[in-house]
Parts: sequence; C-alpha cells; structure tokens
Amino acid sequence: MLVFGVISPHPPIIIPYIGGIETEKAIKTVTSLKSAAKMLANTNPDSLLIISPHQEHGFNVPLYYLRKDLKQDIKINKILVSNPSYEYYYNYGKLYGEKIEKAKERIAVIASGDLSHVLKSEGPYGYDPAGHKLDEIIVRAVKEKNVETLLNIDSEILEHGAECGLRSILFLFGVFEIIDFSTKILSYEAPFGVGYMVALFYKKEG
Repeated sequence: MLVFGVISPHPPIIIPYIGGIETEKAIKTVTSLKSAAKMLANTNPDSLLIISPHQEHGFNVPLYYLRKDLKQDIKINKILVSNPSYEYYYNYGKLYGEKIEKAKERIAVIASGDLSHVLKSEGPYGYDPAGHKLDEIIVRAVKEKNVETLLNIDSEILEHGAECGLRSILFLFGVFEIIDFSTKILSYEAPFGVGYMVALFYKKEG
C-alpha cells in the first residue's frame, strides 16, 4: 500500500559533517527535510523506494534525513534514472504505483533530485535566465498537481535550465496517480545557485 511521498534535493553540502558552516545557508531545506522525516515516520512505512538521477549522494543525502525516524530494519529499494525520456518515468511510475497499491506492505516513495543548476553566476554552472523560469514552472506544477505542465515544458527551457530531478518527480507523480492525493511544498530555495525543493505527496483524508 502506498502511504507517502517526498521530493528531496540531494546536495552533500546540506549534511553538517560535509558542509560545515555552509549548511546553515540551506536552513530552509534542512528544516523541511526534518519535518518531512517526522511526517514520513508517522505513516509507518515497511519499506522505502527511492529514485535518483545519481549514485551515492543521490540516494544517501535524502536518506540521511528521511530515514532517521524510521525503524532500523526498514527495507530500501533504489531506482537509478538511466533513460533520457521524461514521459518514460511518468509511465514507469504508473506501473510501480499499481504494484505498490496492491502490495501488503506499507511503502513510501522518495523522489531525489535538484532543480535548476544555473540560478547564480557564482553557482556551479553559471547563470542562465531559463533556470528561474524552469524552477517556477516545476514548483507551481507540483503545488497544483499539474503533471501535464511538467510533461510539456518548453524544450529550450529544459535544455538551458539544467535540472536533474524532473524525471524523479514525474515518477512520483505516476506512482500517486492511482489514488486521490494532495501535495504540499515545504520549501524552495537556491542558496548556492541550485534549486532545492522539498515537497510532500500524501493520500487525501476521507
């Protein structure tokens, strides 16, 4: 049974023993991940499914925060994004969602990914105005549960916006499509020139 979903960024700098004092610049993200972790724990999942565009930090950074309040022996299954198609991961999520909803165990899904990497000239990839446009589109679409918007983002904005997490997000949308769900944006910020969004997907009450 599907019980919860989280969109989590994955920059190593938000882990205190890596980022040190720099971690404080992403306090909104850290605070939101801690809140998400508590809400995730309240759903009492038996296993986590995490999808990421990157090995190592793509899985480990979200799990550093999100598994802290969970039982120690919780199962963790991982999917590494390898197909360039955005629609592929939306459809892949639908297939997974049907399996998850029929399963006896309680399953939560984590979509790991950052948004644009070109939000500041001093950022890792410099500045491109498409970055802010892209992040505004993604944040609004998640807030409004508008997956069609995500599937039809202008190709130039996608190319120049330099995101890495959209396929993970589309997978999460696909997973949740089978049920009546709500979304909530906990935070968005870009202290280092990369967009970090923390958001929740959950079943509607009643």
